[in-house]
Parts: sequence; structure tokens; C-alpha cells
Amino acid sequence: MSERVIAYIDGYNLYFGLRDANLRRYLWLNLQLLAGHLLKQGQELVFTKYFTSRVSYPKEKQERQALFLEALQTLDNFTIHYGQFQINPRRCRKCGYKDLVPNEKMTDVNIAVEMLTDAFGNRFDTALLISGDGDLTAPLVAIRANFPDKRIVVAFPPERYSFRLVEKASAYFTIGRANLAKSLFPYELQKPDGYILHCPDTWR
Repeated sequence: MSERVIAYIDGYNLYFGLRDANLRRYLWLNLQLLAGHLLKQGQELVFTKYFTSRVSYPKEKQERQALFLEALQTLDNFTIHYGQFQINPRRCRKCGYKDLVPNEKMTDVNIAVEMLTDAFGNRFDTALLISGDGDLTAPLVAIRANFPDKRIVVAFPPERYSFRLVEKASAYFTIGRANLAKSLFPYELQKPDGYILHCPDTWR
């Protein structure tokens, strides 16, 4: 019998990891395909859950994200869970300039809730967490305390790492370029209704 795996993907942690590593050409990711490539022999990916928040501005980023989310919605056994952006004022101490800074909220909570719910529902044998956010240590501790037979494997995006997650995970590794390269959507992706989605030019 195959070992059931559910993948939990911290969208912005993965996005900024790729961006910081100058790997924008891998942003057009089929995340379900990526998760599948990270499994070991004898494991089966039964579901993938992606966590993000919708960008409200600038327009170019909003359009790229909307296109990517539309591509993800073509996947089976895949759900998108939304948090939200909170706009906070920021003032430069040197020059007094004021601007607004978006901060993502609720992603950590949403991931924790889904992981715990799936653990209590016995929906996975191994949870694959794609994130380098140390704030997600708490659900790892809770799951391993209540379900010692279940494993939690952390896959760090490029340029992301957390000693706290390493301490509590059953295993961990960093996602390599080879798995990213073979997990891309085609540049032209046809939806079930026949509409063609095109990879953003800046992601090629």
C-alpha cells in the first residue's frame, strides 16, 4: 500500500525564494507536478494545497498572479487557500517620506489549520511542507505529539531555511533546480474550455 502524501505549499515563501535566487524563469510552476517530483518511491501524492493572498497592486503583478492562479485552477486534486494583504503605513525616519507597505496575513494560520485538520482526519501518512517559515513550527510539534506515526517532511525553497523547522521535521531538504526545471507548465497552457494561457514574458 502506498504512503499517502499531502503537499502544503507556502506560496509567497516559495515565490520570494525563487526571486531572491534569481530563478524567475521557474515561476511558471506546475506546483502539483513539483510536489510529485519531490516524493520518494512508495509514496503517492493524494492532494496538493496552495496558500497565498491576492495582490492588489501594482497592476502588472496583479495580472501575472491572476494568470498563474488561473493556470493552477486547471489541476485536479488541488485547492487554493487565500489569506489577505494588510496595508500598513511606513515613514522614512531620515526623510519623512510616507508610503504604504503590504503585509501578507493568515497564510501561516491557514496552513496550520489544514495540516492539523488533515492529520486528525487521517488523510495523510506524510505531510510535505514546502516553506522555510519558522512560524510553522507549532503545527509540526502538535502533529508529531498527537500522531507519532505520521511524518512531516520540509522542502525548503531556494534561499529559504529555518533551524526551527529542521529541529521538528521528520526530514528536510532544499528543492533543487533540476526538480524546478522539469515541473513547469507549458508556455502555452490550454484550459478545458479551450482558452490558452500564456506564460508571462518576464518569467521566461
